[in-house]
Amino acid sequence: MKIKFGIMFKLFIWYLVLVSIFYGTVLILFVHIRQVMQTSEDVVNKNYKISSASKKMIDSLLWMEESESKYDLLKKEDYKEYFLAAQREFEVNLYEILRLGLQDTGEGGPWMELLQSYKSHYTPPAAESATDESNPPWIAEDIINDWIQRISKARSVNEQAIESSMRALTERGQMAVRWGFIGLGSSILVGLLGSIFLTHSMNRPLRELRRGIRSISQHGLSEPIKVFSKDEFGELAAAFNDMTVRLRAEERMRSDFISMLSHEIRTPLTSIRESVNLIAEEVMGTINDRQRRFLEIASSEMERITGLLNHLLHISRLEAGAVQIRPRALDPAAFVAGSVYRVTPAAEAKDVRLRTSVPPGVPMVNGDPDNLQQVLLNLLGNAIKFSPAGTDVLVSVDWEDVPGGDWLRFSVSDSGPGIPEEEQLLVFHKYYRASGVRDQVDGVGLGLSISKHIIEAHGGTVWVTSRAGGGSTFSFTLPAVRKE
Repeated sequence: MKIKFGIMFKLFIWYLVLVSIFYGTVLILFVHIRQVMQTSEDVVNKNYKISSASKKMIDSLLWMEESESKYDLLKKEDYKEYFLAAQREFEVNLYEILRLGLQDTGEGGPWMELLQSYKSHYTPPAAESATDESNPPWIAEDIINDWIQRISKARSVNEQAIESSMRALTERGQMAVRWGFIGLGSSILVGLLGSIFLTHSMNRPLRELRRGIRSISQHGLSEPIKVFSKDEFGELAAAFNDMTVRLRAEERMRSDFISMLSHEIRTPLTSIRESVNLIAEEVMGTINDRQRRFLEIASSEMERITGLLNHLLHISRLEAGAVQIRPRALDPAAFVAGSVYRVTPAAEAKDVRLRTSVPPGVPMVNGDPDNLQQVLLNLLGNAIKFSPAGTDVLVSVDWEDVPGGDWLRFSVSDSGPGIPEEEQLLVFHKYYRASGVRDQVDGVGLGLSISKHIIEAHGGTVWVTSRAGGGSTFSFTLPAVRKE
């Protein structure tokens, strides 16, 4: 069974790594802290007690030696009691040290040797003869000094053990801090890297998907987007590509159907139009005024259908790349004046004034005159159609500085109802008509789509700036003829 590395699986692995680092760090800190506590307990419960007891033993031996010297000098029996008391304290501390040493290591070491030496050089007298002159409790001074040296050496070894334990505590503490920082740094690093990786793995397909959706909203169709992963986002991208393929197939089928239908309708429509013209010209006999009026209506409707079919065939050829653009140098002023002249009757019939603004010395542009005139006539026709009576329609030409060459911008501005912002990218799609004019003005929504194809075939761009109730300005760019 193939494992699917989906978003949930990636998040689970990321969280698992973070949790493992966290609990691993906690475990290491726990081990070091436990060793620190064990070492501290040994130092407090053993080494410090041995150091304290050994110091008391040295004091006891010194007191024993001093008591013997004072007795020899003063001959007071009290010093014998002092000697015995110091001796008992010496024995108590020695056995306490032996207990601590045997409890920890099982062997007494120098302390056991000291006990054996003590037992071999001294046998405590009975209580009733402790003050007897014939059985004095004294120990030779050289033996006491030897015991003091032994205790001092053993005490020095114990102090070294304390110092070593304190160094070990310091090292353990530093190691715990080091591992804590390593764990913290690793957690932060893994968190950042995981966040970057997950963000990148999510944002990259989403960015491609946004690009595809934006392409559909702007151009009507989109190229297949790249599939970067096999997770849910990859499935979404694959579904989007499937949808794009199906949309393209349906668009191609629709274009083929419209092209075929247009060709099939043109022949009978031509026959009907010629028949109507023959009847209207009274070739087949005289007609009355009422018949002539209906024949004129029929002829007008056939002209409208013929224009629609021509538009459909034209846009089908544009989309298929069958229409060739033959650019040549055009005078912008003459180009604008010719287009304005052709729509002047329609503007006068609606009481709309046409104004032009072409700066002097404007350079020539490269373009196909027939196709470009169709673009400008489409824009002027729409501007006149949607402008209220008594308003102006302005046609202007401006310089447009674009990196890589000089361009001219042609604009047609009206005072119509305007286009909502959310619909401005859609007005250049085939068959789309703005929501505010669908039921008020005739048309099928092909003029702007044809214009967009023609301008883009010239290498330019076309766009609209508008706001609801504030009129619209349709603009397009054309390359200027460079002066050598």
